Amino acid sequence: MITFIHDLLADMAADGGWYGYISIFQWVSFRAIAAVVCSFVLVIVLGKRIIDWLVRQKIGDAPEFYHSDLNQLMARKAATPTMGGIMISGAALVSTLLLADLANFYVLLGLIVLVWLSVLGGVDDWLKLTSARRAQGRREGLYAWEKMLFQLGIAFLAGVFIYRHGMDNAAMAHSFPTLPLMKAFDPATREPLELWLLPAWAFTFIAMIVISGMSNAVNLTDGMDGLASGLASISAFGLMVLCLIVGNDVFAKMLLMPWVPYTDELSVLAGALAGASLGFLWYNCSPAQVFMGDTGSLALGGVMAYIAVVIRQEFLFMLIGGVFVWEAFSVMLQVGYFKATKGKRIFRVAPIHHHYHLGGWTEQQVVVRFWVITAVLVAIALATIKLR
Repeated sequence: MITFIHDLLADMAADGGWYGYISIFQWVSFRAIAAVVCSFVLVIVLGKRIIDWLVRQKIGDAPEFYHSDLNQLMARKAATPTMGGIMISGAALVSTLLLADLANFYVLLGLIVLVWLSVLGGVDDWLKLTSARRAQGRREGLYAWEKMLFQLGIAFLAGVFIYRHGMDNAAMAHSFPTLPLMKAFDPATREPLELWLLPAWAFTFIAMIVISGMSNAVNLTDGMDGLASGLASISAFGLMVLCLIVGNDVFAKMLLMPWVPYTDELSVLAGALAGASLGFLWYNCSPAQVFMGDTGSLALGGVMAYIAVVIRQEFLFMLIGGVFVWEAFSVMLQVGYFKATKGKRIFRVAPIHHHYHLGGWTEQQVVVRFWVITAVLVAIALATIKLR
């Protein structure tokens, strides 16, 4: 919306001598930072009202795990409302609509992914946690295959449309996911190098794995006060920087990164996610006043992964979101080992954050240490860009 107003008033402002007051909005880097602030403020201002509404709807329940000691540790969270992810998704949606170029295909598709996964998570939360429905004997939440079907569905559609839209710049928009130290341009001439291009089916398959996988990974991580929201804010900020580089031909060539035109506008969406997650952390830090639930976690992971797919930085995003990846991998290891050994376990309990909790770390120690690890991983990921 802001870009439309800027274009509408540009000539009039130039003639009147006051163009300098609105010229700042032509710079996507400014609008990305503005999206961080805007979404943060929206969550802070509206958060208390939304939490009160969730409490009135009785959208809350005691978290339950297959471990008696862990259930005792988490029992104090019984009265905390969930489904607070509507604060994150809503603020990110409004901020992006306000500050991004809505003529940009990648932005519009990203908003569709955001809304799709938020609604999916919201339906699951509502079915699981509304006490009135449970009193009527209704099933608790969507079945796992139902959630996966809708996650893979939007990931498939996103992969197909990203691929089709990148036809004009297939040399890089359809390239194999960029490895951390792989060059896309010749260091001496700044001419593009020949990259390994993916056929449509392979590109779409990778998109489905990355988007649905990270959506579930963030969902698994959302198990402690401030954990997922803090990690998401740091990860989204790293993605915002990557979008500003990959979407700008000058920066991309300078840093030997693949240049995917028009993707710099996705920095506004990434910034909105970062700011909304930070705002949510205000209410979600220990002791949490609200949990994000599937409404927030499925959308956060899915949209961040969508951005990584568009800018061809899936591998670098796996480094940035390394804690999310390890959380999901710990569950797969635990389940696989449990089945293979008929009852033995690798960890005390999975996901991995609960393993450390039962091992003697306080909840706050687990959360802050995971934040620190993610901040270091983002720094390493960004450093590898210069190492090219």
